[in-house]
Amino acid sequence: MIDKLDKIVRRFKASDKQTRLELLLDYSKRLPDLPDRYHAAREQGLNRVPECQSPVFLFLEAGEGGVVLHADAPREAPTVRGFVSLLARGLEGAAPAEVAALPTDLLDQLGLSEALGMTRMHGLTAMIGRLRRMAGALPSPAA
Repeated sequence: MIDKLDKIVRRFKASDKQTRLELLLDYSKRLPDLPDRYHAAREQGLNRVPECQSPVFLFLEAGEGGVVLHADAPREAPTVRGFVSLLARGLEGAAPAEVAALPTDLLDQLGLSEALGMTRMHGLTAMIGRLRRMAGALPSPAA
């Protein structure tokens, strides 16, 4: 697993259910604003995760230092926003192939399956699938 994401998973695993939710809310406050260059795409509805009840938009780009996830999620949906922020921090600098291989059971590994409802779980799982597909379409860095 990606080192940064693995650290986050270990922190969540070591916490009880209430602390996991508090950690997620803390992450929700740290999601950076979507860069201006993606505003037009968001307004057109591009890269929206339709399975999420909240309007969530994901933009994954690859650079020399690895991938960067830019995202937009409403402040009124702190759980979803927190998960998006967690992903953005955990995936930063990873290789596209690492993101494409994200574990499908990441929510279980984080201990969030027991803490969140089925509707949220469906949307968050869809985000993981979307990121895996987006990463698979990114160019691989030159060796």
